[in-house]
Formats: sequence, C-alpha cells, structure tokens
Amino acid sequence: LDPVLLAGTTVARASLHNEDEIGRLGIKIGDTVLIEKSGEIIPQVLEVVGTKRTGDEIAFEFPTECPVCGSEAVRPEGEAVRRCSNPLCPAKVKARILYFASRKAMDIEGLGEALVEMLVTNGSVGDVADLYKLTPEDIASLDRKGEKTAVKLIEQIAASKERGLQRLLYGIDIRHVGERYAKILALHFRTIDRLAAATVEELDDIHEIGSAVAVSVHEWFRNPRHVDLVERLRAAGVKLEAEGGEIEADERFAGKTFVLTGKLEGFTRDEAAVLIEARGGRVSSSVSKKTDYVVAGEDAGSKLVKAESLGITILSEAEFSDMTK
Repeated sequence: LDPVLLAGTTVARASLHNEDEIGRLGIKIGDTVLIEKSGEIIPQVLEVVGTKRTGDEIAFEFPTECPVCGSEAVRPEGEAVRRCSNPLCPAKVKARILYFASRKAMDIEGLGEALVEMLVTNGSVGDVADLYKLTPEDIASLDRKGEKTAVKLIEQIAASKERGLQRLLYGIDIRHVGERYAKILALHFRTIDRLAAATVEELDDIHEIGSAVAVSVHEWFRNPRHVDLVERLRAAGVKLEAEGGEIEADERFAGKTFVLTGKLEGFTRDEAAVLIEARGGRVSSSVSKKTDYVVAGEDAGSKLVKAESLGITILSEAEFSDMTK
C-alpha cells in the first residue's frame, strides 16, 4: 500500500488472506482500497473503492509453475494455497532439512540456512537421513567452515539421534502433523513401526486425531520414498521409539480427559500429565461435561466443586497412583 496513517501508526502493508479473498473483493493491482485495523492491531483490506478506478488496474495472476524448479503449482480442492507438486524440488528439500533441524524437532544447533544451502547444492545432502552420513571433513571443506565448527555440528547431529519419536514425527514433514499431533501419536503408538502399520480407522479413532490427519499419516507411511527414509534413519541409529519404551494400552485412560487440581505430593503436574498421556489419556486445564476424571490433591478449589456439581468421577492422588501401576 501507499503508506497511510491509521489509528496512530503508518500502515504500508495489509492482509488479503488468500486467493479466494482477493477474488471475493475483486481487488486489482493499482486499486484504491479501504482498510481497517482488525482488533485495532492487524491491518486488513475491507473493500475496493470502485469510484477511484481509472481503468488502468491490472488483475493479479497467480503462478502456475514453481519459481524454483518449474514444476506445476497445484491448488488442491478445498485448500487456500498453491503448492509445488515436485517432492524433490530443491527449495522443498532445503525447507524440510531446516524444519527437521529446528528446535522443536531434532534441535540440531548450527545447521542454519546458509549451511543447508551449500550441503544441498553440492549434493552432500538430499534428505534428512543424509545428515547422519556427514563427516567433519564434509563440513570443514565448505566455504569458511573451520574444523572446530565442523566437529561441533557433527556432535549436534549425533546427539539428535536420541530425541525420540515425538520430535522425529514433528520433524519428518507429515502433512498436518505439528507439535500437538506428534505428541499424541507418539504417546499412543510408542514406536514408529506400530504407527506405520496403523489403518486410517485406527488413527481416526484416537482422541483429537481427525480424518484429515489420519489419512495424511496413513498415506505418508505408504509412500515408498518415506518407507526408505525411515529405514535409513533406523540404520543411522536414530531413535524411533517414544521416551520410556512401549507402554501397554490402558482402557481406563485411552480417550479419556483428565483434569489435575490441588497439590499432589507424589507427582509434579507435568509428571502426572506424562503418565496420563502415555496411556492414551488427555489432560485439560478446565472442567466441563466432557471431563472424565478430576484428580484432586490437597487444597483443591473451584475445579473440584464444579466436578462434583457435574457428577464427574473424582480421584484421590492415591487412587490415581494405583491406576498408573
């Protein structure tokens, strides 16, 4: 936008959200538009000022080809964005490696954008499994990378092998699987082999995992390229199990919602939550009709009162402890 003063600040950009919104508003390049600050914070376009049109405005054409590899840019039915259709597009390969190395995934410190660019460009790394074949010499040979830096990075890559299933699932680019779903899947299946063998129906039955996620996960593990990736990660020594190994499914927890309230003597809140989630349960911060159990410690307050009024099962700390044994 041409800069304009709005609600005390100068605005030069505003959100148009996506292709459908641009079409709905009928916006063209060169238009005069009416904007507002949504929630008094985020500038967004409300409408075109039609009376200001001169006839010189130009319709924006969305790209039909990937600007990096030239493959077709596809907009799947029901989605708002266009995506490159080539899974081996260099831009996507680099992005997947950076995502895999990010802090919430495998947390490989020192593997930044410039280094990934060099490793992919020179053919040293084609996917995330290739990271585990790198040597200090491979890194040191790159432009301006010293021996100490190279050794430290290889140590970081080696340490990432122990991150566990949850962070691995978050990092390997399964569509729709972010941090929350990676945690749910890791806690439910415990090993990548059990997850890979799951049917769409089994996935869909898991609390919070909807059909879109179930289909996406199932299809990811049916792709031969992904099957090969998992096997190469296994061969490299990457941990493919959840922390604590396998825990047998417990019907008392599976799909149930727990609320923790009051002071617990034998557990911290986080420790109790891990025990619940490892057995297929879910921890919520508030009591509602959907709550199955309230674990009440000392000095439990309003949550306990509400649970009693709703007829929800109340567990003492001792009863909860017995359930987890």
